[in-house]
Amino acid sequence: MKQQIEGSQAVAKTVAMCRPEVAACYPISPQTHIVETLSCLVKAGEVGPCQFLNVESEFGALSVLIGASAAGARTYTATTSQGLLFMAEAVYNAAGLGLPIVMTIANRAVGAPINIWNDHSDSMALRDSGWIQLFAEDNQEAVDLHIQAFRLAESLSCPVMVCMDGYILTHAVEAVDLPTQEQVDFFLPPYEPVQMLDPADPVSIGSMVGPDAFMEVRYLAHHKHLQALEALPRIQKEFQQPFGRPSGGLLESYQTEGAETIIVALGSVNGTIKDAVDDLRKEGLAVGAVKIVSYRPFPKYPLRQALGQAKRVIVVEKDLSVGKGGIVSSEVKMALRHLPVMVETVIAGLGGRAIPKASIVRVVHEALSEEGLEEPHFLDLNWDVINHELVRQQAKRRSGPTPENLLREAGTFGVKAG
Repeated sequence: MKQQIEGSQAVAKTVAMCRPEVAACYPISPQTHIVETLSCLVKAGEVGPCQFLNVESEFGALSVLIGASAAGARTYTATTSQGLLFMAEAVYNAAGLGLPIVMTIANRAVGAPINIWNDHSDSMALRDSGWIQLFAEDNQEAVDLHIQAFRLAESLSCPVMVCMDGYILTHAVEAVDLPTQEQVDFFLPPYEPVQMLDPADPVSIGSMVGPDAFMEVRYLAHHKHLQALEALPRIQKEFQQPFGRPSGGLLESYQTEGAETIIVALGSVNGTIKDAVDDLRKEGLAVGAVKIVSYRPFPKYPLRQALGQAKRVIVVEKDLSVGKGGIVSSEVKMALRHLPVMVETVIAGLGGRAIPKASIVRVVHEALSEEGLEEPHFLDLNWDVINHELVRQQAKRRSGPTPENLLREAGTFGVKAG
């Protein structure tokens, strides 16, 4: 049934219908509304036999779930930004132990400087930890991906992150078709753990593994992701039957037939990109878009098939590998290896900087011009502020405070793009 609801509340209600048995959470913006709502549902007795634990930290939250999952419980948590980094050791442990934990990441920038707004630097920092990472374009997809995440995690014994853009989605109120409990129960069977701790048959988990077996352990984790590449499209098809809509999968193409230029992105910016593609098509430009849903595992071959006929690919990404450039674009280039396709990187939206449709349209025109784009291209970067700070640093070498200088120069706490 469709209703106007905040994204965080929609996710919390959906997670509740997935019947987690243990939820351990520590509040940190912008995921707080998710765990607050879930805790109220648990207290009201609407989640069945679920134990909700208020822990002392994000590291504590995931550590509790590692124990609960190893004991055979369906488990859930949510975090963001510095919270995700604080639990980094446990993130790797959960994946290495093959525990099917589901975690919402309300994507947010990582400091310093402190920034509570959206980009993808938190998830990208742990992209190689062994967790599956699914990115939602809108709140409907965020709801649907959580239901699929529990089924995927438990079928493969592999943890899953569902990534939704902080504030842009978590705090947005929009129409969402919330599932019924009957629909979720039909699609998501009761959890039957492959293995679980038994006091009558004690074992050790997380034991030390030496060089003679560690590489094999890591390969087996990699193999689960290869299995996920096959499982995700199948789960997408099976999801459509009870819920009546396609959602999830590996990627989604938009107006790519005959497209010479294709824009690739993760997350909520895809909505803006689709609108920009519509405008560019009206101008007579053969432009399309591809949304990556599954970033881990990375859908190399499906992406190669979706992009291989284009002349140019523009990757718009909300992250930056400092000293290198784009993260997602590097993997797109790998997917298109040996094909005559130009791949250009556009770094955009860092720290919550707006990505207007007009800027997407403009950057496509610039890419098609004789000058082209510099690599990487920083969308709507205020070069006056940058150059002024560089002159200042040359005139007087000292440590920091670069952020304060930039804010003072810009004259506002929200640096305006020039």
